[in-house]
This record gives sequence, structure tokens and C-alpha cells, in this order.
Amino acid sequence: MVSLNVIATLRTCYTDKFGVPRQSGLVPSAWGIVEFEPAYRRVEAVRGIEAFSHLWLITRFHLVAEEPTSLTVRPPRLGGNERRGVFATRSPFRPNRLTLSVVKLDRVEWDGDLAPRLFVSGVDLVDGSPILDIKPYVRFADAISESVSGFADEAPPQVPVHWSAESAVPDEVRIIIDQTLALQPQPAYHDDTHREYATEIAGWRVKWNATTTGAHVKSCVFVG
Repeated sequence: MVSLNVIATLRTCYTDKFGVPRQSGLVPSAWGIVEFEPAYRRVEAVRGIEAFSHLWLITRFHLVAEEPTSLTVRPPRLGGNERRGVFATRSPFRPNRLTLSVVKLDRVEWDGDLAPRLFVSGVDLVDGSPILDIKPYVRFADAISESVSGFADEAPPQVPVHWSAESAVPDEVRIIIDQTLALQPQPAYHDDTHREYATEIAGWRVKWNATTTGAHVKSCVFVG
């Protein structure tokens, strides 16, 4: 039996798992804050981390409650219609539900009751994700120029995002919404252009339709 300690919790702009980017870095404006558990909330634990631009976060898909019943999954990149082995994908429906994400380290907060805290961006995780470990991204070892990535060799295509209604959403939140919806978070097999989708991003409830001309925001309301 392997026992793992949660060292921190990741607070992010995504309070709803629907709409979360399928890979890190695809939404550069998506922010997160690493808040350490009391036992690890010590300056010496992160001393020197500010010298690195990016970090690896090892976390757990804590909102995936069900046990996987199969060792094959249907990757969204393949339209949700083809099966691949779970270990040949990054699906959350996997044994142990572990995930690995690269995030940009924007700054370290050294003072305050919750310090040290790490402010990061480019996250692809839902708010409240438990962090099991943090490691610095090392360019010479982690960036393999000759690597091949199978069916996910290129970033997913993006579509235009249109706002059909005026909204008081702040510019910094609108950027996150635009970057998120441009990635077409709805299931690939849905083709009903009148179907309405909804999710919560940075405290705003956003509803949109996906059409042949892009994502159309119908409403965006602050919910706190």
C-alpha cells in the first residue's frame, strides 16, 4: 500500500470542471494559486524556486469519483469515437487519477498568513485540486525537441469567440473566457448548433452556443 501526503491545494479560476482546458498552457491567462498545507507551509521548502520560470505540478483528479471500468478511453482529440489504451492518453479516468501539469510561475508570495504561496498561470486544473508534489521544470531535460506525440502532435485548433450580449465582465476575466471557449470545450460529438453550454470561470457564469462560425457567448453573469 502506497500512502501519499497532500502537500498543497491549487486554487484556480475554474470552479466547474466542464470547460477546464484539456492541457496546461493552452489558456495562458488561466491563473492558479498554490496554497501549502500547514506542515509544508515553510519558506525553506520553496527556497530557490523563484529562479525557475515553470513548474511541474503532480496532482489528483479529485472530482473523478468513479473507478475506471475499462483500460481504454475515448480521447476528445479523436472525436470521442475511437478507443485508445488509457496509458496512451491523458484521460482523467485512469488508475490513481494522477495528473501532471506544467505551469508558469508568475511570482512567489513570501509574506502573509498563508505564505509562502505560488502564483501560477496556464493551469488546466479545477479549483481545489490536491497537489502531491512540485518540481521545477528543467529545460535541458524536459524539452525533447525530437519527440513525437502520436495523435496529439499539434495543439488543438481554436475558433473565434463572439459576444452576443453586453456584459460587465472585467477585461482580465474576459481574456480567460475567450481563451477557454476558443478551445471548444464542448464534447466533440455534439453537432447541435442551438445547444447551450454553461460553466463557471473566475466567478462568472458563462453560457454559449457552438456554431460553425465559432463560440457565441449568450450571457455572462457574476455569481461570486
